[in-house]
Amino acid sequence: MKKIYRNVNILDGTEDMKLQEGMKVTVEDGIIISISKNDASTEGEDLGGRYMIPGLINLHVHLPGSGFPKKKQTDSRKLAGLIMSNALLREIGKTICRSSLKTQLLSGTTTIRTVGGLGHMDSDLRDQIKAGKTIGPRLISSDQAVTVPGGHMEGSVAYGAKDEQDFVRFIKDNAGYGTDWIKIMITGGVLDAKVKGEPGEMRMMKQQVKLCCDTAHQLGKKVCAHVESPKGIETALDCGVDTIEHGAAMDDELLKKFKDSSSVLVCTLSPAVPLAKFDPVVTGGNEIQRYNSEVLLEGITEATKKCLKEGIKVGLGTDTVCPFITHYDMWRELEYVHYLCGIDRKTCLYLATLNNAEIIDLDKQTGSIETGKAAEFIITDKNPLDGFDTIRKPYMVVCGEKEYLQPKVKKSDTAEQYLDGYLHSLKA
Repeated sequence: MKKIYRNVNILDGTEDMKLQEGMKVTVEDGIIISISKNDASTEGEDLGGRYMIPGLINLHVHLPGSGFPKKKQTDSRKLAGLIMSNALLREIGKTICRSSLKTQLLSGTTTIRTVGGLGHMDSDLRDQIKAGKTIGPRLISSDQAVTVPGGHMEGSVAYGAKDEQDFVRFIKDNAGYGTDWIKIMITGGVLDAKVKGEPGEMRMMKQQVKLCCDTAHQLGKKVCAHVESPKGIETALDCGVDTIEHGAAMDDELLKKFKDSSSVLVCTLSPAVPLAKFDPVVTGGNEIQRYNSEVLLEGITEATKKCLKEGIKVGLGTDTVCPFITHYDMWRELEYVHYLCGIDRKTCLYLATLNNAEIIDLDKQTGSIETGKAAEFIITDKNPLDGFDTIRKPYMVVCGEKEYLQPKVKKSDTAEQYLDGYLHSLKA
């Protein structure tokens, strides 16, 4: 199948991208086969001077749930146990995850990495997408994460390993099933913190983290780790974690250690924003969570700035489905990085596309609009470099051989109201 998109302005996703005006892109069998200046031909679809950018890549996604605000935070452990208790409920759980995948794709996110899920659902759904049985973005799976009993998200999207043999068994099981990455939970998080000022209490011991990394690497799998404290970052770096998720404040010594490593920081400002900036009555949280979210938001912001300044690779993700963090709002993460970290929008777009593709070893296949790569892109009415909010209502999303014209997804009015209000305050 051949498809031509003409009269389009391209931002190709590369680090030094420049706006290419009046272009024509030819796609055949889901692959970009040529990019050229528009000509007098009327063949193909006239995009009327709209803008084409690569599909966004979200490196931190949890599929079970919508992220829609609730008056009271749910017991995720109890809910996960119920869903996994029998075949019928597991299928319902998969249906929820399928809805999440469709929303991600229709919102312009054409690649995701899941970093903690229910059993092996994520890998199963990845395979269904590849087989054309489920609508969704390109999916890199981590399946259920591993931690210690009482560790972050233990009992829901993470398994609590009881001893060294248990860690090794669990990781080998994930790798044997075909999971793409291994996820570990080194520290606690904002939602389970008990003390003000300590959002990332250490949960895993250093030798346990090292065992997980060594086991995964021997099996050819990379490791991503939930980390929300300086001590957690130090432990992750010492043990060879490949991507450190979230982050925390870093002094010069820790920053140097990071720079000397091959590790990557995956910035997730989105989940900290509502918990830090909205009234707990709105988020369903409490004052400890609000205080710790302020600490975390400041820590991730400063860590991201410092890493980018020092040439340390930084990826972007949203941590969907934390409260208020939906499957259709990856564009907000780019706006947060722009405003809170002072990064120009061109760099933000690069971070969320080709740069993110490099982190998950997909840069030869996707992440930029170049010949020979997959046709995975978004068409917007306005220039995204003037504001990423133009992505919230894409004119078209293309993923391989599938084209979605003016796609619509179900949204939360409450989330839109409060998150838009916060963005407005940043712009003021």
